[in-house]
Amino acid sequence: MVTGSDIAAGLRELGLGGSSDVLVHSSLKSFGYVEGGAKAVCQALVDTCRTVLMPGWTFDLTGVVVPPGLERPHNAYPPAEDWATFDESVAKATAYRDDLPVDRWLGRIPDVLRTSFAPLRSSHPLMAWLAVGERAAEVLAAQRLDWPLGPIEALGGDVLLLGVGHTSNTTIHLAEQQLGRSRFYRYAKIGDGSWAELPNISGSSEHFDLIEPLLRPATTEVMIGDCRARRVPIAAILDATRQLVLDDPAAMLCTDDHDTRCGAAIQQRLQQL
Repeated sequence: MVTGSDIAAGLRELGLGGSSDVLVHSSLKSFGYVEGGAKAVCQALVDTCRTVLMPGWTFDLTGVVVPPGLERPHNAYPPAEDWATFDESVAKATAYRDDLPVDRWLGRIPDVLRTSFAPLRSSHPLMAWLAVGERAAEVLAAQRLDWPLGPIEALGGDVLLLGVGHTSNTTIHLAEQQLGRSRFYRYAKIGDGSWAELPNISGSSEHFDLIEPLLRPATTEVMIGDCRARRVPIAAILDATRQLVLDDPAAMLCTDDHDTRCGAAIQQRLQQL
């Protein structure tokens, strides 16, 4: 059994403390049985760190299909066949609100942070962020509708991977986008019968674990219960990703056709050269 005290001790062993700002990607089940569940994990994070940032995304609720006839170059998302299909998608979607649950595929921990720790939440219709702590307002203010990953730039600090791999590491997407890669348009419901086009939504991360050898010297790692907990400086992730992508526009992207975002992202990068 893992307790809140065990988690707090593990965070301190990673070198985190009262001046730490962390972006957390997490899996509750990776710990094994946690006394107090996701709330205990959140409590340890909030008690230990100065600022805690987590994704509060709502793609599954607010996302809609592409309007018919709207085809952006290298966007890897075909438009709806007709307006009836598009209107049905908008009708079924939910307009963004601060109280919407976080997408389930992000794990249990972010939504418990939302419901139990009164975080600030940004208002992006697809990629809202949750933040608790001293710098929460400052960090969230860096998000714009056209630059959803801005809070990572503002945070600085570290990425904390709790039982997940670099396929969950959104900071890699930030570095890609700074180089003109993985910048897609997606669509969301923003009100009754209304929708918005949102740029710079990131793409595939299936092969992001390929970055691990390059990041190993900068990574601090401990086990907390069964959870492999890793702390990696955001600056190191940005630098490593830039190195890989500058050397190879296709770095860490799939090379087959099963995810069209990979080929589209490569073309986006090539246009920058």
